[in-house]
Amino acid sequence: MRLVNPENVSERQRTRCRLNDPLDTTPYSGVVSKPLATSSASASAPSEPVITEGKQRRKQSRRGTETRLGLVRRARRMNRTLAQAFPEVRCELDFTNPLELAVATILSAQCTDKRVNEVTPALFERYRTARDYAEANRTELEEFIRPTGFYRNKATSLIGLGQGLVEQFDGEVPHTLEQLVKLPGVGRKTANVILGNAFDVPGLTVDTHFSRLVRRWRWTAETDPVKIEFAVAELVEKREWTLLSHRVIFHGRRVCHSRRPACGVCVLARDCPSYGEGPTDFKEAAALVRGPETEHLLALAREGAS
Repeated sequence: MRLVNPENVSERQRTRCRLNDPLDTTPYSGVVSKPLATSSASASAPSEPVITEGKQRRKQSRRGTETRLGLVRRARRMNRTLAQAFPEVRCELDFTNPLELAVATILSAQCTDKRVNEVTPALFERYRTARDYAEANRTELEEFIRPTGFYRNKATSLIGLGQGLVEQFDGEVPHTLEQLVKLPGVGRKTANVILGNAFDVPGLTVDTHFSRLVRRWRWTAETDPVKIEFAVAELVEKREWTLLSHRVIFHGRRVCHSRRPACGVCVLARDCPSYGEGPTDFKEAAALVRGPETEHLLALAREGAS
């Protein structure tokens, strides 16, 4: 298979897939995708599917007989369904400028967005510029961010971030991936968060929810975040990358939980090869849904099951 960088591939080329192409979902230079593994347990169809229309789709993806074109179509269909389920997605970290977003994203490692949002108002009031972080008193900074956990490492990253911005970019947050990942504490995930939400540059944010769900959906079998990013980039239109990231993360937090996904009320049931990992009974599954969109999600589920 010819290796292609998606940045240089047109939309028409992305969708021109042969029906019998193997499911190698990461044709990037230097990145090799694993085949989608199946097991005897996952090959069996659910005994009591809520929505029978998607039964054949689930069987194909479970058995590894789904074509590449089928996978692309399924992934894009799931993205459209998620857009209906979550019409107003956003970054759930509070910020007013790129620097604040960079700081908040660094603090969000191994910490909930809610806790970060409780810490950042006072932090942003005290530290307003990159130079403020570069010249920060470490002990004082650590006290500000202590509730987010791993505060010593995070303080090192924030001071390093400030110094890097002052020395390399005149105190301004750059807006390219190549420049951002050179900064202390900024990896590809943080860079894509900044690009997508502060500069409107499409990027895929591969956090724990995103990586868990795309593997559960059999979009890829990769476990490395960078390889997952590259694999999913080949399935969904570039203009959708940032919104897809938010939609998947919202769905993971509200419906598709790690231990007990709410399968019985999931709007993706028709296309999900893992349907049945969680309760399929409507009432039992409905009790698992979280977040302010609960009523909207349950209404869509009733609609889909009728």
